[in-house]
Amino acid sequence: MTVAAIIVAAGRGTRAGGEEPKQWQQLAGRPVLAHALGAFTGCDRVLLVLHPDDMARGVAEFGGRVTLIAGGATRSASVRNALQALEGAGIDRVLIHDAARPLLPPAVIARVLAALDTHAGAAPGLPVVDALWQAEDSRITGTRDRAGLWRAQTPQGFRFDAILAAHRAHPEGADDDVELARRAGHAVAVVEGAEQNFKITWPGDLARAEAEINRRQSMGFDIRLGNGYDVHAFTTGDHVVLCGVKVPHDKALLGHSDADVGMHALTDAIYGALAEGDIGRHFPPSDPQWKGAASEIFLAHAANLSRAKGFRIGNVDVTLVCERPKVGPHAAAMQAELARILGIEPGRVSVKATTSERLGFTGREEGIAALATATLIGD
Repeated sequence: MTVAAIIVAAGRGTRAGGEEPKQWQQLAGRPVLAHALGAFTGCDRVLLVLHPDDMARGVAEFGGRVTLIAGGATRSASVRNALQALEGAGIDRVLIHDAARPLLPPAVIARVLAALDTHAGAAPGLPVVDALWQAEDSRITGTRDRAGLWRAQTPQGFRFDAILAAHRAHPEGADDDVELARRAGHAVAVVEGAEQNFKITWPGDLARAEAEINRRQSMGFDIRLGNGYDVHAFTTGDHVVLCGVKVPHDKALLGHSDADVGMHALTDAIYGALAEGDIGRHFPPSDPQWKGAASEIFLAHAANLSRAKGFRIGNVDVTLVCERPKVGPHAAAMQAELARILGIEPGRVSVKATTSERLGFTGREEGIAALATATLIGD
């Protein structure tokens, strides 16, 4: 299953006040839309839809990390532009999220995706619990029955082909994508949303979001620390794969998969933080389908599992122990590759190397060892 996320940030957001659109206003030191983007690092593709006037700013702040799409005259037109950009890319499911919802919990994303196993569409919401009044000229003129009413949230998730066809069939647009999907005859499930997943709309909402972030910090997070260790012996060959990077060498590493000792140690560190055992539990070496497999498969699985359990990756650190090959010239490429697979910023990834001063099996150049640490933060 391949999942894309579309973050809609092309509006002007004037009701929120301020000197610039609400999605660009600062929240805890970062633009509001940067917080929204951070919730979707586990997706295969992330598209950010911006107002044409904001494209240069988007390139400067997010270029290279997400795909930037110019928005249309309406929200529906903006979403349609992004959907059409994904056509033919092999996307199975798509999540469409408002950039003005910066505090989206990972568990909400997991619930939406799970509902798509049995429905063409799914969206989070909260049941209406307050009484509903109708008013005119500041006077209450009546009440409305709240039974069966929900407050809509995003991300709204869909099977890709279904929502693209719905947009094309109804170019006039709608208030949201759920309405378009229903017009097209698709059943849309509602799943539990979250109170903190509110939309910044009015001037006080930004302060409310800031207060929520401060509250989380004061209460503390569920912080998990995991360690991993792996060893692979040398065998005949002309290169090694370390942290996802092919490094020329006069030997290769021996293993059931591609023997990427650094990535294996890091994968085990994440599994360890989750109390989920090690690679062998999830990808048994006795299973022939993993013979020669790229270790990216294992690391991506561990990262996705952490997100499904409600954790984000705070930082990772990998140390490679060997006399040769020299890691330094390739460390930046390794850092970038691990960041890509994990869906986090390169600044949260450390890759370094040391020798064992010619002692032990690494000192005798019989193999390479790796140690890794991963920090997971539960929101």
